[in-house]
Amino acid sequence: MVNVYNRRLVMEPLKEPGRLSGSLPVAPVNHLSMLTDYIEPQERDVTCPNQDVVYGSGPLVLDKEPVVVQVPDFGDRFWVYQVVDIRTDSFANLGKMYGTKPGFYLLVGPDWKGTVPKGITQVFRSGSNTGFIVPRVFMDDTSADRTAIQPLIASINIYPLSQFDGKMKHFDWTHTPSIPGPPPSADGGEAPKVIPGKFLDELPTVLQDAKPLPGEEAWYAQAKALVAAAKANPALRAAIDDELAKTEREVVAPLLDFHNYGMPLPNHWTVARNGAQFGTDYFTRTGVARSNIFVNKPNEASYFYQDFDANGARLDGSKRYTVTFPKGTPPVKGFWSITMYDSQHFFVSNAIKRYSVGTKNKDLKLNADGSLTLYIQAEQPTDAAQRANWLPSPSHSAFSLYIRTYWPDQEVLDDRWTPPPVLAGR
Repeated sequence: MVNVYNRRLVMEPLKEPGRLSGSLPVAPVNHLSMLTDYIEPQERDVTCPNQDVVYGSGPLVLDKEPVVVQVPDFGDRFWVYQVVDIRTDSFANLGKMYGTKPGFYLLVGPDWKGTVPKGITQVFRSGSNTGFIVPRVFMDDTSADRTAIQPLIASINIYPLSQFDGKMKHFDWTHTPSIPGPPPSADGGEAPKVIPGKFLDELPTVLQDAKPLPGEEAWYAQAKALVAAAKANPALRAAIDDELAKTEREVVAPLLDFHNYGMPLPNHWTVARNGAQFGTDYFTRTGVARSNIFVNKPNEASYFYQDFDANGARLDGSKRYTVTFPKGTPPVKGFWSITMYDSQHFFVSNAIKRYSVGTKNKDLKLNADGSLTLYIQAEQPTDAAQRANWLPSPSHSAFSLYIRTYWPDQEVLDDRWTPPPVLAGR
């Protein structure tokens, strides 16, 4: 919750939509910024970026004013708007899997009692005042689709209710300015969002932002009492800060590694089955926030995480690997991909600028039986067919793999389908 609130604070001073570090869409509160192409590899503000969709992002401050969300006619194209509260729990269903109609939708805070104007199709109420909206629109990795998607992107927008006039607002996102981003962590990871020494000062504001979930009232009271006691006793405050720093090192930091949380699956894959609907599962919510914050609900997208090969050895760029998907898998109604991340869960720059492989790639070479073999290695394959299916890995350093299944079939959701093994070569 502190993580999300501090992301909001970074964007509050912004005067216009832009691109953090030239790559990540950022906007003033209750407004949106959209990219016009895949996200670039230099961003270090949100782990596990996705090179399958055109992203957007906007911070919600719903105690300031309700927010109108525009939905254009996407036709047959896959799309989903992720809308989450300060707990990163989803509170709005907007996407192709829901049969959402083009039009206007309203996001309101927990205490809003205003009048819904004519022309609003549906109202979604958040459990907190702070939240985020993250539109995702699928795009093929072709110049033709990059052109075709631009009118749709220009029609994606959010804005305060006071600006609603019943007419679609369009915006040319092509020339949004680059905004300097906060520096990454000392080890090159995500720019820190939760600072142990500041946590106790930020906690009361965050608790005020979100109503307690059923059963959390006592936890809230205890947290507020602890803050008050620390404020009255400097020695106690110092001890608490020391324990918070220890917790960050020993509990939270290891959750960057996918294998340290989630449900184990065959072949050393793991999955979290309650993304964006964590409720009081604080451990998984923290793990996802540390390793790949802002995930969709499982019916919107199910994610599979991998740190190991089939023998249980850590994935490493000094080796070559293959992953073979049987014909027709992964079973999805939307799209699927497998993405390569470095040890900090960011893209690894490479000569061919390929960071994921999947539905968006139209030049993949299938095997004779219709299966698909991907070649994961640092060196470019010499064989032309293998080169077409090459996912570059970092040279001589650890990495992770990440499978996305958007709008997955039921067999994905109930684990009748699980990812194939990662086989190590030399």
